Amino acid sequence: MDPTELAERFAAHRPHLLAVAGRLVGPDAAEDAVQEAWLRLARQDDADAIDNLAGWLTTVVARIALNQLRARRPTDDDAVELADADPGAESLAVSADAVGPALTLVLDRLGPGERLAFVLHDVFGLPFEEIAPIVDRSVAATRQLASRGRRRVRGPAGDDAAEHADEGPSRAPAEVVSAFLSAARDGDFGALLQLLDPEVVLRADPVAVRMATINAGRGAPDLAPEVPGADAVARVFAGRAQAAVPVLIDGVPGLAYATAKRVVSMFRFTVVDGRVTAVEVVADQDVIAATEVVF
Repeated sequence: MDPTELAERFAAHRPHLLAVAGRLVGPDAAEDAVQEAWLRLARQDDADAIDNLAGWLTTVVARIALNQLRARRPTDDDAVELADADPGAESLAVSADAVGPALTLVLDRLGPGERLAFVLHDVFGLPFEEIAPIVDRSVAATRQLASRGRRRVRGPAGDDAAEHADEGPSRAPAEVVSAFLSAARDGDFGALLQLLDPEVVLRADPVAVRMATINAGRGAPDLAPEVPGADAVARVFAGRAQAAVPVLIDGVPGLAYATAKRVVSMFRFTVVDGRVTAVEVVADQDVIAATEVVF
């Protein structure tokens, strides 16, 4: 690739890379991390072979930032040198909201692995399968790092006592469903994850699956009969549910899509200890007709 073209492509990704590095190591060190990423890219003999430059660069920046964090905390028990590791992940969801100053202060109390796993997953939506090689952990262990970081962030001033707190606040089901709807409409991936149990399962009846397939061209999410795990379920709902409304389904808080004449589909929620443990999508009109739905 021509050096000028490579520099132009890097420049196009630079704002995103600064955002990632800034959330991991702070604005003062972010510039150094991004500049180092550019130097590594410029030294690549096969830059043309990088299919997803955004993902490649983000992985490099994340690893550089991780080493910067570990240099600040040399006694951290998850210290692993990765400065020279080649990036393996080459796909990434690159949209994220800014992390405010208050959250940045709390992030400073997290261990390097916790901070990276939490920020890349909860803020930038990077799958755990892509974060795991960066922190040199298994996918399961990476989930635990993010979960531990999430608990600390939710705890008062990042107090370590939050390590032993429940994963979710003790909210009433109606409040949880309302918060879920707001997070889905806003596309707030992190908020959705906080409301979902890690082992949540989304189940959809055949009619709902078929409707999703028909409407896929109009922005509807892909929908399988069963979607396991908080990450996958959050991806189904993030940025959607704009037309959904809160209802009572057989007396239990839920959501529904409806026209003036009928309920098109409904969403049953199972809430345990302030967390959604199951979501059932029902679009079968016979089932809906036999169900009491109160708006």
